[in-house]
Amino acid sequence: MNRVDFEVEALYVHFLLYDIPTLFTEEELISVCWFELRGKINTCMLSPATLYKAYLVFKLIEAYGFEGRPVEGIVGLAGSESSKRTIYLDDEASVSNVENSENYPKKRGDGWLEIELGEFLNEEGDHGELEISVLEVERLNWKEGLFVQGIEIRPKTEHK
Repeated sequence: MNRVDFEVEALYVHFLLYDIPTLFTEEELISVCWFELRGKINTCMLSPATLYKAYLVFKLIEAYGFEGRPVEGIVGLAGSESSKRTIYLDDEASVSNVENSENYPKKRGDGWLEIELGEFLNEEGDHGELEISVLEVERLNWKEGLFVQGIEIRPKTEHK
């Protein structure tokens, strides 16, 4: 699995930054109502003619405000139609009886949670920007305790 650095811009979100030994920066969501996390990467850094999936990698520590509340994952080229998914950031312990468990995070071997945000076909090695967003801006309840490690972009055919 390859990790790709990308630029992350958090709007209306207050984060504390910590250094950890990866290509990503761990960030903690302090307390917000409007949750909007955006990242982008130049598609020339990705292999052409490859279908990719983007995953949010995170932990919930003393978290609240995300329980049973849908969040939107959006992946696509800037200025083009995007792949959109409704996801939930509840941890997997809260989804044992949920039918659509693919919309909930899975626990990884390294202890972090991950949830698929969407997919993107890098047709001819398009020279544009891939934009990735995680949004919850409709229900303005307080949210806290989300630690984000980063976003991983992996070929769809890769198996963990």
